[in-house]
Amino acid sequence: MSKLNNFRRYNPLIDEWIIVAVNRINRPWQGAKTEKSENSEKNSDDVTSSTTINPLAPGGVRSSGVKNDDYLSTFVFENDFPSFTEFDGCAGEEENSDLFKQQEVRGVCRVICYHPDSQKTLALMSLEEIRTVINLWHQQYVELCPKYDWVQIFENRGAVVGCSNMHPHGQLWASNYLPSIPQKKHDSQKKYFEKHGKVMLVDYLDQEMAKNERIIMRNEHWTWLVPYWAFWPFETMLLPNRHVARFTDLMETEKQSLSAILRDLLIKYDNIFECSFPYMMGWSGAPTGTYLETDCSFWQLHLSFFPPLLRSATVPKFLAGYEVFAEKQRDISPEVAAATLRGIDGVHYSRK
Repeated sequence: MSKLNNFRRYNPLIDEWIIVAVNRINRPWQGAKTEKSENSEKNSDDVTSSTTINPLAPGGVRSSGVKNDDYLSTFVFENDFPSFTEFDGCAGEEENSDLFKQQEVRGVCRVICYHPDSQKTLALMSLEEIRTVINLWHQQYVELCPKYDWVQIFENRGAVVGCSNMHPHGQLWASNYLPSIPQKKHDSQKKYFEKHGKVMLVDYLDQEMAKNERIIMRNEHWTWLVPYWAFWPFETMLLPNRHVARFTDLMETEKQSLSAILRDLLIKYDNIFECSFPYMMGWSGAPTGTYLETDCSFWQLHLSFFPPLLRSATVPKFLAGYEVFAEKQRDISPEVAAATLRGIDGVHYSRK
């Protein structure tokens, strides 16, 4: 990998930026197939906890030659092929015209292993084990928020969404700028607050509770629902029941009840088609870094799930031509998706 930072380029036609990660082209790849994934989430090479074939397992040797700690719980390490780095130089020169705009990007990328057992998923972990993962997320935010404008914790689960290793893990990318989608969320929530005097997603949750059409599950501190505007077939959002701008603002009781509802919702996902349900998951909260000095109280923390499966464990939804070039569309209503998820058994199919 080159010892130069990557860059991002601006697309003036659609008002969006794209990261050009020239140093990741040689990263290893073990995906991707769309066969039904069993509960153990084995990939096409039957990856198990053996350190000889699983670079994420305790004591495993990664492609960089670095050996993992013999960890017994969670484990974090710097991504061997990061998009964001803190090198002295950049792979591209700065440009700043209306049509050619390019910026250096800096930051860190980390891998977060949830558990030493490659056969486990969040849905199959104990509440204590999930709470350990949540505590680790909190620690990472506390460490990186003062320096970086955006800290993105996310998970790609399943080969169909690009996961190249089925060991239970997520990732963290922290950047010195606010990316395109968080920037849109920032602007939209600010505009809504200025117009209505209310926090958008707090107001939205209140109205969803009154309608009671798309609520799936709720506990003392969290509500799980299908957004009115959902695109993915079983797309959902998890919201705090009170106003919480950032993950670091969560109380201990809220983190504990997050463990419970997170496991419950992932069990329901797995039970839809009795498979280890693939998804893209990501936290969004008020930006950090330089934004810590500004008023971001119009933000509301939320966790989004974008699962691609539509009709069965082997039939994912792909973006069609019209969706790529014009506008997204979905095949089942959010109300039907919510009703389906509400009716799913709460006991994991593998334990019946």
